Amino acid sequence: MMRKERRSRRPREDQPKPEWIPKTSIGRRVKMGEITSIEDIYAMGKPLLEDGIADHLLPGLSEDTLDIMNTQRMTQNGRKAQFRAIVLVGDKNGHVGIGAGKSEEVRPAIEAAARAAKCNIICVPLGCGSWECGCKTRHSLPIRVIGKNGSVEVTIKPAPRGLGVAANPVVRKVLMAAGVKDGWSFSRGHTENVYNMAMATISALDSLNKMRYRGDWKEMASADVEKKAKAVEEPATQ
Repeated sequence: MMRKERRSRRPREDQPKPEWIPKTSIGRRVKMGEITSIEDIYAMGKPLLEDGIADHLLPGLSEDTLDIMNTQRMTQNGRKAQFRAIVLVGDKNGHVGIGAGKSEEVRPAIEAAARAAKCNIICVPLGCGSWECGCKTRHSLPIRVIGKNGSVEVTIKPAPRGLGVAANPVVRKVLMAAGVKDGWSFSRGHTENVYNMAMATISALDSLNKMRYRGDWKEMASADVEKKAKAVEEPATQ
């Protein structure tokens, strides 16, 4: 007897994605063209509740799977195993997000984590805060930032242009996805935990937004420029 050929149930990659149908008022305004950037949504104090908003406003998002691990939980019928995936998304231009998802299979876990990461996107104000550089381009961070998640603490410092990202693999992936091309990093704690490392880096980058609304790091940057100008003028007058 001839065996019947099995047909794969996995959807083909070349098939077009279904059209996004927004379910929230913010999503409908985005699709109508009233909102053209994620910064406008965060300025209104609204969260991203749909992953389609990120796909619509940031078409150049790239996905990277940071970790996949097997988890188990005890139920009345015995142990139930699931896969947990951690996905990183970013456009390398000041937008990055991380999400986690669980499922009984690897593929759905990655897809759930990608949807969560797109809803957790943050805006990263880039700049040049290194005293060795002063090129005033958006290749690094404006100031030193510190982030913590669990037992992990990550410190990120601006670096001169051309140095690269001096950090461990997890922090380097998050910084490069956010668009940081140069920077120094120091971490301590249980650094083997991929999720805590990635979220501590996100917390450090997100602290720039909290200071930006108060104008702290802008005042610090202007004060540094004034100090350098005075230091140059004083020898010239003498």
